[in-house]
Amino acid sequence: MTQQELYRRLREALENIIRLHGLDNSPIILKSRGLSPEEAIGTTKRRDYPILAGKEIMLQAQFGHALGQAFTDAPSDFSGTLDEVLALDTENDAHSRGLLVATLNAVMRFTGDIDHTVHCRNDELELCAEKHAANIRERFGAPRITLAGYQPALTARLSQEFSLRVLDMNPQFVGSVRSGITVEHGEENYHDAVLDWSDIVLCTGSTLCNGTFVNFVDLGKPVVFFGISGAAASRLFGLDRFCPMAG
Repeated sequence: MTQQELYRRLREALENIIRLHGLDNSPIILKSRGLSPEEAIGTTKRRDYPILAGKEIMLQAQFGHALGQAFTDAPSDFSGTLDEVLALDTENDAHSRGLLVATLNAVMRFTGDIDHTVHCRNDELELCAEKHAANIRERFGAPRITLAGYQPALTARLSQEFSLRVLDMNPQFVGSVRSGITVEHGEENYHDAVLDWSDIVLCTGSTLCNGTFVNFVDLGKPVVFFGISGAAASRLFGLDRFCPMAG
């Protein structure tokens, strides 16, 4: 799947849902200023989450009573109809991608097709990491794990029990040592860490908004997506997603 195909398929999925449920010209409200870190994840034990460092913004879409969220580094102001969301240039504009992902999450939450579209908060992030460790242990035993997308609680917990490598694209994290693990470059070390070394990959759904999501589909090995951004895409593409503490 190419990046162009990814965003085309997401847009087509939204079109199909609009037709199926008669949602044409329905309003969509996007808080594209982004939620503040406290609104998004509350008060956390660890202070090096990307959103706290100002490297990511959580975009929140509201459709009816339903909320859909997406992490992006390219937020954009928007308020309009679903048809206007469909007209956004997601193939060439990074701002539009976050809008599409958050909107699709909200609409599919509204129609009952998905759940777990609102980020966990406060101490729930630590409990989430515990549940991830248990899920991996029960399903895969003691695999070598590549974590695609640095996440502090997951890195700390998984490194205690499993062989772990961590990839990220943020220069603030790349090359730094976190919980005893050196964070590697997401592109430069992709082939070795993901394709050659790992038994399973744990990948953030935030990759949807920058297009690198396509690098983790159809790898020929287990890939588990985590986080709220990938809620709709994981359902649409039949991908494995584990986000136990999201609301």
